[in-house]
Amino acid sequence: MNLHKSTRFKNIFFDFDGVIAESVSAKTDAFKEMYLPYGKEIVGQVVDYHVNNGGVSRYEKFKYWEKTFFRKDISEVRVQEMAQEFSNLVLKKVINSKEVSGAEYFIKKYSETMNFWIITGTPTKEIEVITKERNIKDYFLGVHGSPESKQYWTEFLIETHNLKREETLFLGDATTDQDAAEFSKLHFILRDNDENHNLFNDYKGNRFKDFFELEEKIKRHLLFTQP
Repeated sequence: MNLHKSTRFKNIFFDFDGVIAESVSAKTDAFKEMYLPYGKEIVGQVVDYHVNNGGVSRYEKFKYWEKTFFRKDISEVRVQEMAQEFSNLVLKKVINSKEVSGAEYFIKKYSETMNFWIITGTPTKEIEVITKERNIKDYFLGVHGSPESKQYWTEFLIETHNLKREETLFLGDATTDQDAAEFSKLHFILRDNDENHNLFNDYKGNRFKDFFELEEKIKRHLLFTQP
């Protein structure tokens, strides 16, 4: 959806990594560490796939890599074991990662007049811990992650809370965020970062680098009422 001057946003879905926190590289490093024993060539392919499929859950990535590199259809038990190993490597790094400039200011200010949720590829239990440790969990009506998809959560929240699609915005940095917004007919604004610039060369929609820029763009379009 395109932004119009008459639009009034009442609801925002936030991705987390690369949108609220500069934590994409922490996850890239953890995937590298897990696959380093198999050689630099495989590590390079792991990183390329991860960067180009940022919003895909770690469960699906492990299944894909094991099938692609080792021709294994791994069991759900093994997927869970690998996901736990990954979590052990990355959790503290994500909790301590730098915020996207202005994110906490924006969230704390506008949560007074708008409804906020997080929709992420990170497992739900993990994003609950991360947002609690970063002292932002209470500003969101819910934080939702894998194993359910982002498209599942957009539709679930719209139906559960009777949200109007034209009043709902998705802030994301991955193609899965854009896909979920398009699937649910929501407005989408792309957060530009170092990891995704090659993925969105042809993207013609709205963008922001930090939340101060986003606030100014939203003000100019009269997209919500200030508290």
